[in-house]
Amino acid sequence: MYAVKTIDQRHKVLATGSEPELHRLVLAKYQHGEWQFPVVIEEEAAKPWDDAAYLASMRPDPQTEEREQIRTIRRAYHDDCHTIRSLAIKTGFTNQQVSHLVHKYSLRLRNQYWRAEKYNDPDDVITGQTIYILGDKLGAPASSIKQASYSNGLVCGYYISRVPRI
Repeated sequence: MYAVKTIDQRHKVLATGSEPELHRLVLAKYQHGEWQFPVVIEEEAAKPWDDAAYLASMRPDPQTEEREQIRTIRRAYHDDCHTIRSLAIKTGFTNQQVSHLVHKYSLRLRNQYWRAEKYNDPDDVITGQTIYILGDKLGAPASSIKQASYSNGLVCGYYISRVPRI
């Protein structure tokens, strides 16, 4: 493989190819006035081995890695992990990383919690991230808690409500 280089700046390569092909190119460019400065055709030397460049080429593409991470997060999401904390625990990623990817790929999370307020004592409040956690704390089935939240009913002496987080 040969290269056409300028004589005064040997590092500037104008074209590469076989020797006869480059002779025709140089003559054509010279006759048309495109290359008015002197040029030389040199054989290209083999490039030295670069370990750092080779190792850099072996690293995974960040976009491919990110796509794999969001696939993992979506799989965990379909396995009923609907909060950043539960997704981070299930996938093994950090909370910050999960939060960033969930925001970037617009994955809907349930950023709300369930609240139970005692009927005759408003200071007695029990909260839970999911309906099942609140059910365990109250000792009531999740279905009755869900029904009470729709009708402002009582479960075990508590008013049930769903509170959106900001």
